Amino acid sequence: MSKKVLMVWGGWDGHEPKQCVDIFAPLLNALGFEVQISDNLDVYKDEELMSELSLIVPVWTMGEIEREQERGLLDAVHRGVGIAGWHGGMADSFRSNTEYQFMVGGQWVAHPDGIIDYEVNIISDDPIVEGIQAFRMKSEQYYLHVDPGNEILATTTFRGSVSSPWINGTTIPVVWKRMWGNGKVFYSSLGHVASDFDVDEAREIQLRGLVWAAR
Repeated sequence: MSKKVLMVWGGWDGHEPKQCVDIFAPLLNALGFEVQISDNLDVYKDEELMSELSLIVPVWTMGEIEREQERGLLDAVHRGVGIAGWHGGMADSFRSNTEYQFMVGGQWVAHPDGIIDYEVNIISDDPIVEGIQAFRMKSEQYYLHVDPGNEILATTTFRGSVSSPWINGTTIPVVWKRMWGNGKVFYSSLGHVASDFDVDEAREIQLRGLVWAAR
């Protein structure tokens, strides 16, 4: 039986949620996953569906989530359904919902200086990043508040910021994994827009993270 994946997209259009879903849905299908796509947070209230899932992929920047919707999502992950996502679609969602942020393991704060060139450094030999060397991105370099309990796989260091000079020299996680109850959690801050995944390393890390998180 195929493992079931639920991809839920919406929120702020600037992060191109549907376009990003359209990148990873066929990649997951090719790996044998059965992918269901929704643009409505009410899907989290479907207890039968949520219990059948192997993986949830939230692609929803900002916005608000109702208590019952959030409860359905958090409970599913706590019971063992994996969750994996990227950029603001996972770490800048539902800013008033602290428990959701605890599950993710971090929350976006800023992307100083907008679109810039920066380096992503691999700091782990975890299979998710195995064989991948440091690489360059031209995109938003995310500054996040991060749970110290995360297992960090990749980082970036801020250099030469004009708008926020106080962060120069600061190293911030880019990729991490963690647990929420029995559920695996994976996050990468890469993926501001769909074209960011034209960078082979960014796309490969994200795909490996999705597969790792699935139960």
